[in-house]
Amino acid sequence: MREEVVLERDVDVTAIPYGDRISLQKGHPVIITQALGGSYTLVTMQGYMVRLDGPDADAIGKEPQAPPTAEEVASKSLGDLVWDQLRTCYDPEIPVNIVELGLVHSAEVTDLPEGGKKVAVQRLAEVKDVDVQGQLDPPWDQTKMSDAARLQLGLM
Repeated sequence: MREEVVLERDVDVTAIPYGDRISLQKGHPVIITQALGGSYTLVTMQGYMVRLDGPDADAIGKEPQAPPTAEEVASKSLGDLVWDQLRTCYDPEIPVNIVELGLVHSAEVTDLPEGGKKVAVQRLAEVKDVDVQGQLDPPWDQTKMSDAARLQLGLM
C-alpha cells in the first residue's frame, strides 16, 4: 500500500524505530505505507518513518478504528483481550503482527493489591499497570513464527 495524503490537522506521531513523539503539521504531505491493527505507518517527505495511532486516523482522512464494544469485552476473558490487543501490534515494515512473528512469549494477568490488573497491554480498561520485558535468550529465529506468518512472508 502506498497512498499519498495531506494531513488534515496537526498530529503527534511516534518516530520509528526510536519511539520519540514528534509533531506533524496540518497541510504537510505524507505517504501511508501500511494500515494494520488500527494504526498507520507513514513516511514524511523528509524521509522519516512514523506510526500514527488509530484514534488519530482522521488526521489522514481515515475513519478511526472503534474500540471493542462492551458486549465483545464482556464475552472474553481479560487474558484473551490482551492477546487480541497484542495482535494489533505490527512491525512497521512488514504486514505481520508481533504475536505471529513469535516475538511474544507470554502475557500474564495478575491482580494488583489495590484493585485492577497488571498485564502487558495498557489500552484495556481494567489494566492499571504494565510490565513489558525484552528477552534476548533464546534468540529469535524463523521457527518462532506461526505458519501463517511464514506463508505471508513467502518463507513456506
